[in-house]
Amino acid sequence: MIKVLFFGKRKGLMGLNKPIFKQCIQDLTAKHNKKNGNIRYVFVGDEELLEINLQYLKHNTYTDIITFDLGTTPHCLDGEIYISIDRVIDNASTFKTQIKEELLRVMFHGVLHLLGKKDKTTQEKNEMRRAEDDCLNLYRETMSNVSHETKQ
Repeated sequence: MIKVLFFGKRKGLMGLNKPIFKQCIQDLTAKHNKKNGNIRYVFVGDEELLEINLQYLKHNTYTDIITFDLGTTPHCLDGEIYISIDRVIDNASTFKTQIKEELLRVMFHGVLHLLGKKDKTTQEKNEMRRAEDDCLNLYRETMSNVSHETKQ
């Protein structure tokens, strides 16, 4: 089983349904034959993520996410995903989307990197965007199913 853990000052994030999100991660990772492991989300601000970016990647730029793949075996998923809430909020405004939607997109983006998806070329970026959209749709469908079951 994949454990999904949340750390940082902003753990209770913007109405995210953590059990539904965790179920989506279980479904996504199972499709990629990842049976166990840990995904740690660490929510930070711009300055903290900039320091990580400088220290580990030698990039002097703000970013919304940095993913560290710590996995050592093929069927185990192990990673740390650092997310700047400041960037998520700014990006939501820039892309005219809800903060929760942008947060989910970034959170799924990190897992997709752990599953081997790249986003350097235009083709890879397009494939990543489609995969993110699929993940967002899975989250929405799961939320809708739970809501429907609760009403019955």
